[in-house]
This record gives sequence, structure tokens and C-alpha cells, in this order.
Amino acid sequence: MRRVEFTDAIPKSASGKILRRQLVEREYQAATHRRDLTGRPQGVPMSQNGSPLADTRNMYIIHMVFRREFGLLPGLVRSVAHRDEERTKVVTDHITLLSGLLHHHHEAEDAVLWPLLLARAPKEIDPVVHLAEGHHQRVDSLLAEVDVRLAAWADGAASEDGEALSETLDRLAALLFEHMGLEEQLVLPLVERHVFETEWLAMEELAISAIDPQDFALIVGMALYDGSIDIVPEALRDEIVPVAPGVYADYAERVHGTRTPPRVKEVGIGTPYVGVGAATPGRPTT
Repeated sequence: MRRVEFTDAIPKSASGKILRRQLVEREYQAATHRRDLTGRPQGVPMSQNGSPLADTRNMYIIHMVFRREFGLLPGLVRSVAHRDEERTKVVTDHITLLSGLLHHHHEAEDAVLWPLLLARAPKEIDPVVHLAEGHHQRVDSLLAEVDVRLAAWADGAASEDGEALSETLDRLAALLFEHMGLEEQLVLPLVERHVFETEWLAMEELAISAIDPQDFALIVGMALYDGSIDIVPEALRDEIVPVAPGVYADYAERVHGTRTPPRVKEVGIGTPYVGVGAATPGRPTT
């Protein structure tokens, strides 16, 4: 395994500057640590499982959020009545939030993960990494299409525009399910062998830095709905964990029509709308 310096390849965007600064600070903190012949840092922070290599468990929780929320989106849009502008605004805001989270999540992977794996993992693995990169490009294209469809639907809340948006969201959910399955089966095992915990944490911090602080408790609540408190940094648990589930429950009631939307195991691509509190005349309820 050879060590890779990749700060010069990090994009010059605002998020890239944050990551570059974090990596420089980490390098300074580790300056006195020795490395053995494999390039493994000596004395650097360990993951929760006691290894200097990455602990990827939080990624599975993040994927739970994306599977649940993106799987519910097509049915959620189709549930909105024709010309119901108030309800359309609630759903469009929700889609905008999720699209932003997904974009920043993938942006962090693009900046950190793929360069490290391409440089360190066996060359036979390159096609897997390139396939995952290609998924990101296709997701970006679909997110751009979602933005266009979303703007059209928001301008008048016409049911035909909502159906066009739903069809794009169907394709996006299908691609995301495929992509997350690929990452879990093939990519994350590589990460656990070739990426250090400090580098993994830098990637997580880059994604988190893009979250609006006002949305932080909501995002944590989304994660805790199907996941564990392991995803919350220990320093924040006393402050965030007691309130985050309630914040998400309030939000889910407004968006999904229920404080207890389906768990991730109950959600597939195009799961029909299941809310009750947001029902309007002519909309099916459960």
C-alpha cells in the first residue's frame, strides 16, 4: 500500500477549501507520528473497532435515510391533488432538501474516496470504482432533471407536471438503490482495507459542513429513525439525541402525513403514499 497526497487534486470550491484545511490540520497533528513500511500511520486516531482503518458503519445508516426518503418521493408527489399549491410547496421543499443532501454526500466521496481507492487498491478493482463514479455522474444528471421538473410543478401545481416529476424520481430512486447496493457489497469492503480513519472522517466532515446548521437536528432525526446513535458524534449526543427524533417526527407529519412513516425495510422503489394527516379530499388514505 502506498501513501497518497491528494490535496492538490481537491476541487477549488468552498467545500474543497474546507477539506484541504482539515487535511492540513490533521497532517500537522500527526507530524510526529512514525509510519511503517506499509505507509500505515502510527498513533493516529483509531476507529470504533480499534483499527486505524476506516469504520464504515455510518455509511449504512446514511444509505438507510436515502433509501427510505427517496423511495417514498414518487408516491409522495403523486399524492398531491391537482392545483394544491400549499401542499406542493411542502413537498418541493422536502425534495430540495434531500437533493442537496445527496449532492453534498456524493461531492465528498468524489473529492476523497475515489482518488484514494484508485491509488491504493489493486488495479483489478478500478472498474468497480469507475462504475461507482459513473453512477454519481448519472445521479447528477437526474438531479438536474429533477430541478427542472420541480420548478415546473411548483409553478401552478399541475398534476401533469407532478407526474413528470414522479417519473424522474422513479428513475432516480432505481439508480440510487443500485448504486448504494454496489457500494455496500463491493466498495465499502475496499474502504475498510485501504482508507484510514482520519481520511474517512475528513470525508464525513466535508459532507457535514455543507448542511445548514438549522437542519442539523432534522437530519440527525432522519438518521436515528432507522439507525443508531453511533452516527452522532459523542460530543453532540447529549444535546442532539434527545430532541432529534421529535424534530423529525414533526417534519414527517407535515411532509408524509404521519409521525411514523414506513421504516426502510418497508420501502421499495415507488412505495405508494401512506400518510394520513396530510390527506385531502379525493386522496387515498390508510
